[in-house]
Amino acid sequence: MKHLSQPFFLLLFLFSLNLSMAQVSYFPIRFEAWRMAEKSQFKYNEKQLSSAIDFAQNNEYSGSRDLRQAILEGFKQEPFHEILGPTKKRGGPAGMIIKDGYLLASWGDTKRVDMTFSVTKSFLSTMAALAEDQGLIQNVTDKVGDYIWDGTFDGAHNSKITWEHLLQQNSDWSGELWGGKDWADRPPSEGGLDDWKFRTLNEPGTVMEYNDVRVNVLAYSLTHVWRKPLPMVLREQIMDKIEASSTWRWYGYDHAWTVIDGLKMKSVTGGGHSGAGLFISTEDMARFGLLFLNNGKWREQQLVSEDWIEKATQPSVPNVNYGYMWWLNQRGPRHWEDVPDHVFYAAGFGGNFIVVDQKSGLLIVTRWLEPSQIGEFVKQVYEAF
Repeated sequence: MKHLSQPFFLLLFLFSLNLSMAQVSYFPIRFEAWRMAEKSQFKYNEKQLSSAIDFAQNNEYSGSRDLRQAILEGFKQEPFHEILGPTKKRGGPAGMIIKDGYLLASWGDTKRVDMTFSVTKSFLSTMAALAEDQGLIQNVTDKVGDYIWDGTFDGAHNSKITWEHLLQQNSDWSGELWGGKDWADRPPSEGGLDDWKFRTLNEPGTVMEYNDVRVNVLAYSLTHVWRKPLPMVLREQIMDKIEASSTWRWYGYDHAWTVIDGLKMKSVTGGGHSGAGLFISTEDMARFGLLFLNNGKWREQQLVSEDWIEKATQPSVPNVNYGYMWWLNQRGPRHWEDVPDHVFYAAGFGGNFIVVDQKSGLLIVTRWLEPSQIGEFVKQVYEAF
């Protein structure tokens, strides 16, 4: 048998790398129209893709377009729930499907700025990523109380909580922030509120509970670590560098002010549960998704470390479908059938999604899709390929 040459092995190695991680070949330029894929640039069934888009448009989120009303209706089971921050009436269904950076298809008004609810959490997670990448946090396994010593993490339970626990939403932090009580956020449908309020707290890291009060505790803590408002960090270190528009806004509750270094600043929210959160266009959501599609790199600049993204998309112990405020399409309760297991995504109230497939180079952004239909929609998109 003849010996294979070194160039052959090099080509084989490079080919294997290409299989494991698709490389984005186009990055949209600010103020210019997103470049469409050339005819026959990618192999897919246009008719099937068009059918998937029709499905998204025909399955609009059933809640009111007046999002103030939709929020009050959606969380009416919560005691003391009220609107505490800005809201905005939404538009109709919109979305984009992107391959290796190139636009395959879009629908709706992709420049319209709308609330994006818990998609904000994936942006918030990125603020923690930058803090660790830049040494403001030594390691996300550190206890938050070693950084935030104002009483927020005092006590036998709260003192055990790490940054990772907050990112994975399994801290069971107990307390009140901006008037919101942790136990009043999404209480169980069975049993009395007193039983829930005075229950035995779960050991941090053992039980996931989706809880906006605790998410806002993370935002508050990161604000103090950065010593500046998080929207400034996001703009300077991410959004300007990915050439996003100037139309997005990140709000906190009306009364959520803190003082750092003698300066009064707003502590933002990680969602729109009571109003506030990130207000953003579909196109700017797609730019953010494209950054993660390319493993944290925008053109030649690594904005978020690959190590962080790998950690952020690992299943947490109590929930195989959740990482660092990114949902994971692992085999579990939230698995989408006939969609690759390695897909991860940001998700928000009302059907807002950023779906990332690093291996195939596929990015899907969809807005105001009935949430129960997201798995079917993504499945139909994949069937087109």
